[in-house]
Amino acid sequence: MNDARRLEQPFLWPVRVYWEDTDGGGIVYYANYLKFMERARTEWLRSFGLDQSRLARERGFLFIIVSVEAHYRLPARLDDELVVTCHAQARGRASFVFTQDIYRGGYGGELIVHGRTRAACIDRDTFRPRPLPVELLEGIAAQPPNIRPGHSPLEPGA
Repeated sequence: MNDARRLEQPFLWPVRVYWEDTDGGGIVYYANYLKFMERARTEWLRSFGLDQSRLARERGFLFIIVSVEAHYRLPARLDDELVVTCHAQARGRASFVFTQDIYRGGYGGELIVHGRTRAACIDRDTFRPRPLPVELLEGIAAQPPNIRPGHSPLEPGA
């Protein structure tokens, strides 16, 4: 599958809501949705055989979030089974833009949150941008990770 086609398909990561994720009202605390999205991005990277701690330790690569937005649609509650998508929408020399959705009831179910994140690759020592790891680019071009056909809405309200 070519690089462009791979970037059209979302990675899916399941999440269950626990007590620790909820607020006093029994719904997921707003910041925890960002944690769910972070986990999905981390597992997306792992699906290419890349481990962030190893990349930092052995090669000096760090990934940082330079921007994030979230549009909350519906509340998630204790014991809900959610699916978090990670859709690499665009790639630059040293960054990715991701759209991420959180659904209840499986992929394409009730849209709980729609988000957009930009992650940059930087040097561990200088904190300056550096090109994305070759292994990641080769992985995207060579083999599909744990993905399902479909797409994420690119704009809120879509």
